[in-house]
Amino acid sequence: MRKANRAAAGAAAWQVIQNSDTDISVWKRIGAVPRMLGAKMRGRYPDLSSGKLLGMLVLAVYIVSPVDFVPELFIPLLGLADDIGVAVWLTTMALGESERFVRWERQSQAQQAFHQANRPGEGAGRPDPGQAGPGPEGARDGADRAAARRS
Repeated sequence: MRKANRAAAGAAAWQVIQNSDTDISVWKRIGAVPRMLGAKMRGRYPDLSSGKLLGMLVLAVYIVSPVDFVPELFIPLLGLADDIGVAVWLTTMALGESERFVRWERQSQAQQAFHQANRPGEGAGRPDPGQAGPGPEGARDGADRAAARRS
């Protein structure tokens, strides 16, 4: 890997990791990776394409596979350079995608909370006065109120 390519790959990775326009820390992005993969496998997160997931898997397998040791046996610096390049590529992909996942997760949770709070027939967590409360006393009170309204 040429020196200019290594510098460009390092700069791109650093930009993804230290993106100052976001409130999502590196640790939150790292912690989101397992949740993102789980959500993708369950079909809940459609934004991560199968091709990108497969690419990440191939890169991870390449880093840990014995095939990766072949270049290191013959030309150690080249073998190390390809490891660094693949690791930077994988890290950049995973952290960038996990940031998008955290944003999607937050938006999804906000939408669920909004829909739950605005269900028809429910008023801000207050019970309907015509409905019976818990236990037998509540049932009797509800029946008494219903009878009082009819009269």
